[in-house]
Amino acid sequence: MNVRVRTAVLFDFGGVLTTSVVTAFEELGTEIADDPELLLRLLSKDEESSALLVAHEEGRIKESEFENGLAARLRAHGAPVEGPGLVRRIQTGLRPDPDMITLVATLRAEGRRVGLLSNSLGDRCYEGFDLPAMFDAVTVSGEIGVRKPSRRAYAVACERLGVRPEDTVMVDDLPQNIVAAERLGIAGVVHRDAPTTATGLAKLLAPPSADGRSGPRRS
Repeated sequence: MNVRVRTAVLFDFGGVLTTSVVTAFEELGTEIADDPELLLRLLSKDEESSALLVAHEEGRIKESEFENGLAARLRAHGAPVEGPGLVRRIQTGLRPDPDMITLVATLRAEGRRVGLLSNSLGDRCYEGFDLPAMFDAVTVSGEIGVRKPSRRAYAVACERLGVRPEDTVMVDDLPQNIVAAERLGIAGVVHRDAPTTATGLAKLLAPPSADGRSGPRRS
């Protein structure tokens, strides 16, 4: 018999509580260079661009330095773009996903511990979201100096949420971040849409008991 004992959930932000980050990058790449893959290609394969993203997500460089550095790399690859406002242009492609926001609220109302673990991007990344009201604990990479997929990021998020990794499920749109979480003992759901994620969580989480508190149940 399977035993579902996990009682807490960590959610990523961009691409989970919002529309796709990949799509936002593709839209901007198309806008500035008629190449939807340009930004994604640079951030994943260009050493200088990747280093800028990591440094920014870990809080070692400010938004303006990241923007100017990324703009320079874009210009080097034929895209005539300036740095100021570049992050904001990316963020305009991200829109809240109301079904996922409802799912977070539902899980928390059932008595589960619910937290955010997010790699930050820009000074106004979470504008329009009342994160302290939505979550029991909020962990942002730029504030703790370490980013996913580092094990330390997941450990800090669990510590802040007051749960053990083995009690926890991570929801993230990037498979590599789920693989990293699993190495620490956290179960994972690769997010694609709200109904699929809800189904995946239902298979991993202990159902709430009659008094609204989540707890293990044999099935």
